[in-house]
Amino acid sequence: MSSPSLAIESLAEKSRTQSASSFGILFYGAAAIGLGLIGFVWGDFATDWQHVKPGTPFHGVLAYGTAALELIGGAALFWRQSARWGAGIVTLVYTVFALLWAREIVATPLVWDRWGNLFEELSIVISGAAVFASLSPSGSAWQRRTGLLCRLYGICPISFGMTHFLFVAACASWVPAWLPFGGTFWIIVTGTCFMLAAFAILTGICAGLASLLNAIMIVEFELLVWIPKVVAAPQEHFMWSGNGICVALAAGAWAVADLINRRPKPDSTQAP
Repeated sequence: MSSPSLAIESLAEKSRTQSASSFGILFYGAAAIGLGLIGFVWGDFATDWQHVKPGTPFHGVLAYGTAALELIGGAALFWRQSARWGAGIVTLVYTVFALLWAREIVATPLVWDRWGNLFEELSIVISGAAVFASLSPSGSAWQRRTGLLCRLYGICPISFGMTHFLFVAACASWVPAWLPFGGTFWIIVTGTCFMLAAFAILTGICAGLASLLNAIMIVEFELLVWIPKVVAAPQEHFMWSGNGICVALAAGAWAVADLINRRPKPDSTQAP
């Protein structure tokens, strides 16, 4: 018979294996790969989101370096043995861009666009940190904070919702004209849904369902808004960048939803 310590270690390893193979984590890795590919093709950052100004010294070198890190980190998330450090690499890359937006906020704190962009970047930073924590050794300080990080993600949909409400007309112009009820209706609905998702995730009330619906809603933005736009203007870097960022936002939301909804399976070897 195996010792209790070996059995516990085996269960912990099994848990980490399941974490590394969850759809949300693989989605998160694929999104990072997508951003890396876009960076290599265009030789640039994801414009307007990865806020590195063209005049920055070594701009091209930094852009290609960022793309390489996104590709390497994203690919690493597809293998259990490397998934944890892959999540760490991608999270650190995204953190840099969040800090760039934080610097913009210090300069112009009353401009909401800066805050909206910060929380978009923070959403993929926090979700990446949650993935990293979930893949950490069982009982470690990082692993114990997985739930806290997932809950912290709930601050981000507040910003998404506020952007919808503060810029109703501008956002409504992005809604496909063929949808019924008009763009303003859908902006109010989606903004409200973001707020409800934030409340649920932060409080834990129906957090599992709300986090999944939040992820599905962002996927719908990609399908209904960003893909048609890049098809209509495939020569525009902005459209490719927007697609890449939207997929990353959806992947981060889905990774958090997977972690919130994950339930430990009962040990079938235990005597009743």
